[in-house]
Amino acid sequence: MIKSASVKDKLITDNIINVAVIGVGAFGHNHARVYHQLAQQGEPVRLVGIVDAEPARGDAVAREFGCRAFGSVEQLITTHSEVQAASVAVPTVRHLETARALMEAGVDVLVEKPLAASLAEADELIRLAKSLGRIGQVGHLERFNPAVRATAPLITQPMFFEVHRLSIFTPRSLDVDVVLDLMIHDLDVVLSFVNSPVREIRAVGLPILSGKADIANVRLEFESGCVANFTASRVSTERVRKIRFFQPRQYISLDYSRQDVLVFSVGEGEPGTPSVNPQIKVAKPPIVAEEPLHAEIRSFLSSVRTRSRTLVSFEDGRRALALALDIVAAIQQHSHKVQLDQLHGSV
Repeated sequence: MIKSASVKDKLITDNIINVAVIGVGAFGHNHARVYHQLAQQGEPVRLVGIVDAEPARGDAVAREFGCRAFGSVEQLITTHSEVQAASVAVPTVRHLETARALMEAGVDVLVEKPLAASLAEADELIRLAKSLGRIGQVGHLERFNPAVRATAPLITQPMFFEVHRLSIFTPRSLDVDVVLDLMIHDLDVVLSFVNSPVREIRAVGLPILSGKADIANVRLEFESGCVANFTASRVSTERVRKIRFFQPRQYISLDYSRQDVLVFSVGEGEPGTPSVNPQIKVAKPPIVAEEPLHAEIRSFLSSVRTRSRTLVSFEDGRRALALALDIVAAIQQHSHKVQLDQLHGSV
């Protein structure tokens, strides 16, 4: 349990949680939308304000969801001292300063991924949350995908993963490369499934339409012996979000977009419907469809209300960030080795 740090915390368990969203670009707008929808659905939450550096955008979002817009966190906190929780969806380089200001004001935070711009900043966020008694969650959205949640109980001893995350190019999140933009979702999920330290990283990446790597392929080997291959692209002609993996006597295929899981099991007595091969049974775990962001924010609000550890903690966010940064370094080393950086500039 997280130790309570203020009178504000004691009021949360009985009253509506007052929330704010910091940064209402594409991600932040969706956070504001979900908070507003949850309130309309009878959840004990109230969106009281949003903060954005662009006044016109902030005012438009505030009008859309019936709250007030502010130009800074300080203005928000001064006007709405009753704010108890907030989503932080500003650029990654501003995560630490923004979350620090909120936590020091007694506000619990849901910070979009990646957690921070560096491991030192991630460590400072972890330290602040502990010392101030604040709830901290990282926005690794796919952990709340119904397909991922249905797969987690099926994990025994995963030994081989094939992971694909392909997207059409959009001019957003170009302050980071494809590893920190897209692949980090899958790194977090696979780390939670494997639960073993990484032994070796092999990686290659290329800048295509931006100044950073827009496509990357990574091979990880874990201490457990598991091997995972990842392909991430933000310059694809199609949208693909899939994880496929093998473990003893099973092959499991997960589709994030369809929120669908197929389990192929080998052997007598295995549950499922026989396939073409009568020794292989096919099963579909029951899944309750839900927008992952709804599930993520409801989980965050539950932790705020009960003062309990979040499903995706700051420590989890640091672990995924550390691996992503190691992969970025491996890509840079490979580019230098084969002289790609001289042709395209540093990735």
